[in-house]
Amino acid sequence: MSAAATLPTWTPLTMWYSDGWTVTKRNLTKLKRSPDMLVFAVIQPIMFVLLFSQVYGGAIQVQGTDYTQFLMAGIFAQTVVFGSTFSGSAMAQDLKEGIIDRFRSLPMSGSAVLIGRTNSDLVLNTISMVIMMLTGLVVGWRVNSSFPEFMAGVGLLLLFSYSFSWVMALLGMMVKTPEVINNASFLILFPLTFISNAFVPSDTLPDPLRLFAEWNPVSSLVQAARELFGNVGTAPVPDIWTMQHPILTVLIGVSVMLVVFVPLCIRKFASISSR
Repeated sequence: MSAAATLPTWTPLTMWYSDGWTVTKRNLTKLKRSPDMLVFAVIQPIMFVLLFSQVYGGAIQVQGTDYTQFLMAGIFAQTVVFGSTFSGSAMAQDLKEGIIDRFRSLPMSGSAVLIGRTNSDLVLNTISMVIMMLTGLVVGWRVNSSFPEFMAGVGLLLLFSYSFSWVMALLGMMVKTPEVINNASFLILFPLTFISNAFVPSDTLPDPLRLFAEWNPVSSLVQAARELFGNVGTAPVPDIWTMQHPILTVLIGVSVMLVVFVPLCIRKFASISSR
């Protein structure tokens, strides 16, 4: 019997996993060599926590709960969504620098490049989340739920960030230059994060914006995090399906993003790599 015939049937899957892990390590090593990227990724959420809780917190009143408790889930959601943009900017930068051409010359899976990119952003978002939660504790935020619920809330936030990274990775491969990705991504991120219930209750918004906010997936993510962290208080919840079932809404949204954008990213990457 030949050596090839004795190879296990799961070898391609093992090689794909190995390739993905190798690219993930490459991206994390690059991050370690560019600590300024990590510093600025952490400073931004800290700035938002301090700005809204200490500067605007006294002026914004939320019925049924303390504003700091109300705010933190919104800051968490905003941070993981904004952190997903690293996938887009890094993909655009790699294309510009010719790194993708180098990967083409290697005997590796093309999808492993995308897996490694989104995995490394998940690590970066996890680090940001830990630092942000510590900052929240300093300004008075508290978890009022059980430990399993707390971990479920963290997991849901990171799962959403991972799935959204695939959206931004596709955008990064569609733009012409890395400079464009920041402007393009903000056109998506600002409406999603600021026209939501992240910083103010959605019922305080004008009717067209309120309708958008109530069906905004980021609003569902924020509401789910508030419930899992025990920060809802007695604040009224809009009588909308997405707000009444926020955890299920987020899981549906995550599934849709992965099912739609993972194949689109792989197809787009294959198209770019074949040029």
